[in-house]
Amino acid sequence: MKILLFGCNGQVGWELQRSLSVLGELVAVDFDSAELSADFSRPESLVATVRAVQPDVIVNAAAHTAVDKAESEPELAHTINAAAPGVLAREAAARGAWLVHYSTDYIFDGSGSHYRTEDEPPGPLSVYGRTKLEGETLSRASGCRHLILRTSWVYSARGGNFARTMLKLAAERDRLTVIDDQIGAPTGADLLADVTAHALRAATAAPTLAGTYHVAAAGETSWFDYARFVIEWARANGQAIAVAPDAIKPIPTSDYPTPAQRPLNSRLNTSRLRRAFGLHMPPWQTGVQRMLAETAGR
Repeated sequence: MKILLFGCNGQVGWELQRSLSVLGELVAVDFDSAELSADFSRPESLVATVRAVQPDVIVNAAAHTAVDKAESEPELAHTINAAAPGVLAREAAARGAWLVHYSTDYIFDGSGSHYRTEDEPPGPLSVYGRTKLEGETLSRASGCRHLILRTSWVYSARGGNFARTMLKLAAERDRLTVIDDQIGAPTGADLLADVTAHALRAATAAPTLAGTYHVAAAGETSWFDYARFVIEWARANGQAIAVAPDAIKPIPTSDYPTPAQRPLNSRLNTSRLRRAFGLHMPPWQTGVQRMLAETAGR
């Protein structure tokens, strides 16, 4: 099996380089790759890369993920999140290759308090959500064999993330306010990459498994409780924390306006994924603790 991975230096792409390497020959590229174009702002340039590599599987881990910035540059967000995946899907269909594409809870409107299934109607609230939804639609419309994996609240030990930002602020300030009415499950890029490899191996052996799946760690939390969990873990493990436990205060989303509207309910039902591939989703706390231990002292 030959796998062509786009977006190899992002949070998910970095972990995919590890998890996919055991499945076959892996060609990993990013937007600044010298020999093979992976510039999603020029979608048609990706055609030459696919045809040069001739992969059995195309994995798209590239995206315009700056949610607020997308509101001021909708055309670029559309090009990267919708048009470019559409080109990859078209090329996958033409050569009988598989496409793995990542999507997001932002395609939903965030209403209610239930865990959303894959078949519920979308209702994106932002440019980011709308363009990611169109990327899904174009991928399916191409007719290629595909795995579309929707996820939420992705973090990794590499680079910046919410937990590390909270720890930095908690070490510098004596008071913090954190949003408490957005609910989801922090999902590690390493977990997402491992699930991808397992699902891809199974689906290429049994093509009826093609389709759309939700991938998220088990359980739920708010950004407020997530922050408290991270800070108390750090305090218990000897890290310097200035903010007192009772000085971390919850606030509603309305008190922290942003250019892009966030869904309040990011709960994703992973039953379809677990049944189809025989997988167990670990609690979100397990992955976060592992990430904190890995990054402690950096």
